[in-house]
Parts: sequence; C-alpha cells; structure tokens
Amino acid sequence: MSTAAPTLVTLVYCRRDDKILLLKRRKAPYPGYWVAPGGKIEPGESPREGALRELQEETGLTASTAELRAIITETSPHPDWQWLIFIYRVDAPVGELQSDQREGELRWFSPTELDTLRIPEGDRIFMPRVLGAQPGVWEARFVYDAALQLVDCIAD
Repeated sequence: MSTAAPTLVTLVYCRRDDKILLLKRRKAPYPGYWVAPGGKIEPGESPREGALRELQEETGLTASTAELRAIITETSPHPDWQWLIFIYRVDAPVGELQSDQREGELRWFSPTELDTLRIPEGDRIFMPRVLGAQPGVWEARFVYDAALQLVDCIAD
C-alpha cells in the first residue's frame, strides 16, 4: 500500500419523494458510472461544509442539514488512489436541478432502479447503510489492488 496522505472528499446522497439523486460521471474516477454528487473538501472547510457546497455546485440543490452516514477509507498501491470519504445523506433538498451539468448527467432514481445501474462496487457496499434507516455512522476500509479492483472490505 502507498504511504501517501489520503485525499479528503465527500459524497452526498439526496432523497426526495422516494427517489435518489445520482450523477453519471464524465471524468475519472469511474467515467460512465452512476455515483452520488460530491468532491474534494477545500482547505478550511469541515466535511459537512464541503458536502453542502459540492451539492450546490454540482446539482443546484441546497440543504440546511446533512446527516453523516459513513466514513470510508480507500487504499491502493497507487499514491493517487488514497481517499478518506465522508458520506452524507440529505432528505428533501431544496431547489431544481441545474441545467448546466458539467460533472455529468443528473437523474432521480427509484430504489428498485438502483440494481440496474452501473455503480462502483464499493458504492454498492455502503449505499444500503447510507440510505437505510439504521442509526449511526458506518466505518469501513476498502482495499484495492494495482488494477483498482476492490479486493477487501474491512468494516466495523
């Protein structure tokens, strides 16, 4: 494994009217995959502040609160694939999706549609915990090999 410091990022899962908002990424990592909006935490920002900022920048939606649902560490032999991910859930965000979707296509999905989507393997592991009703913050470490394939999930 690399000894590089992890990049701090957020993901924000939004629920509205029993639908979940996802973004079909245009760029790496995971181009063509459906993921939650999110991005890097800026210097001086808390993870929650970064999550709410990224939500507004990438979607046009706003929220006054976001619930921390998971913290995931992702490691691999690659120095640029070291992530510390703070994953939030926002229920009933305010506003309309922006028309300029630079990061990729935004779309609302019903829970039953999620199984048919191209979603990163690690995201499929934590999504039920993030979107589910059980309280608390789930913590895990995902280990990837040199080909960036998930090889292990160590969870609390």
